[in-house]
This record gives sequence, C-alpha cells and structure tokens, in this order.
Amino acid sequence: MLVIENEKLKAVISAKGAELQSLINKETGLEYMWSGDAAYWGKHSPILFPIVGTLKDDTYYYKEIAYQLSRHGFARERVFMKDQINTNEALFTLEQDVDTLAVYPFAFSLKLRYTLQDTALVCTYDVSNTGYDDLLFSVGGHPAFALPMVAGTTYADYHLEFNDTEQLHRWKLEGGLIASHAELLPTPNNKLALQHDLFYEDAIVLKDMKSTSITVASDKHTHGLRFNFTGFPFFGIWAAKDANFVCLEPWCGLADSVATNQQLTAKEGIITLAANTHWQRSWNVECF
Repeated sequence: MLVIENEKLKAVISAKGAELQSLINKETGLEYMWSGDAAYWGKHSPILFPIVGTLKDDTYYYKEIAYQLSRHGFARERVFMKDQINTNEALFTLEQDVDTLAVYPFAFSLKLRYTLQDTALVCTYDVSNTGYDDLLFSVGGHPAFALPMVAGTTYADYHLEFNDTEQLHRWKLEGGLIASHAELLPTPNNKLALQHDLFYEDAIVLKDMKSTSITVASDKHTHGLRFNFTGFPFFGIWAAKDANFVCLEPWCGLADSVATNQQLTAKEGIITLAANTHWQRSWNVECF
C-alpha cells in the first residue's frame, strides 16, 4: 500500500489494480470510500482497462482472431509498479507482458497518478501506445463512495445533484449488454434521490451528459462530495444490491450492445491511439 496525504486528506492506494482503498478527511475523520465488504462487493475503486463493461460472450475479434476478456478487463487484477512521487502524489504503471498479450495483442503503458490538492483527490489516467500499430482501448473509473456518511442518517437520506439541466436517459443492461433503447431517468431539480432499488436491474448507464459534476449530499447535514469529470462521454452509476455505497463511474468506453458484431474496431466508445502517442483524462473528488 502507498499512503499520500496533505493537511486536509489522507489516501491509501494498493499496488494491485492501482486501486484507491481509502480517502479520509483528516479534519472530520470521515471516510469517503466504501469498505470493500465482500458480502456485497469486495472492491473499492477498480480501474477498467482495456475494456469497460461486458463483451458479448466475453469475446472480441481483432484481425480475424478471437480473444477472451472478462468484464472490465484485466488491469484491476494486475499488480502495478508503484512510485511515491512525494508526500501527496503517487504514480502507478502497468505495461504489457506475456499474459496480457495472450488476451489483448497490444503494447501499451497505462499510468495512474493520484494527487491530493487541498480538499480534493485527482486521479489521472495516462495511456501510451508503445507499439507500432494503432492501440485500441477503453478506460474508466469505478470509485465506490460510502453511504450513509454520517451516523444517524440512512441511504435514502442522500441524493445526487447534476450541475447542468438536462434530460437524462438510462440505457438498460440486458445480461450486461447495452439494450437497444433507453428510458427517461427523472431528475427533478437536477437531483436523483438515492434508493437501493435503483440498482436492482444493474447499473444506470448514461451517454453524452452535459453535466461535468455530480454532488453527493444530504439535506440532513453539510457533508458530502463533489465528483468532477470532463472528457468522459459515458457515465455509470451503480451499487451492489442493498449495499451502502454508490459508484460514480466516468467512462471512455462502454459495454457491448446487444446488436454487437464483436469486432473491436467497431466497438462503441473504443479509442484509437496512434503509435508513439499518448492519451490522458482526469477526474477529481472534492470532499466536504
């Protein structure tokens, strides 16, 4: 584990999956991350790479060869090289090896950088194409934030507030695949009240939101978090059944659709990166 901290926050990150395990407000003692209780869901904030979501039959085709990848790809189960940059910053790196090449025939360097800035944690994904051909990939975040935050409150006392007014449509999942139609997700006053049954049919999948910030808050106290993201065309909101957390998931990539032809080059949301170039996106969470 690596620990980074400043005057306001302390974060703990595991080399396995470069996974954020804990984020504590040092002034209030509040823990913002889900505990990882395996009775519900044993992770905290996995990295989704080189795919996001589920492939049809866990299979994709590239240059007429079939490859198998399980849901969300392999990065979350791999041990990253770690580097403590300074007291408030850490860098984690994953590169291709014999095992990854057997299921994903690309050379790459995936770096995750965690930085504390006052009351915010910044997470940056940096993907480099270290090979000679185009690199095809998706990447996404999956941080799970603990609810309720404050003793004496319940899960239903919290809501999500979107920073822009818009009509959100939920793309339903059928066996983990994106259905062919969406339904309106009511957000009166730009708010979505949290209830466990919101997630009984899997994640809420959103496309092309105008909002670039979602606040988790309660009318019963002043604590919460603001999750900021730019440049992520898809977004997931999820919790395991009846679990006390909510995942806010910025995605550059998406699960296969029910109508997929399973060709990686045609996959919705796939990113194509030329040789000797790199790609970067960041999200951050402000704690209050």
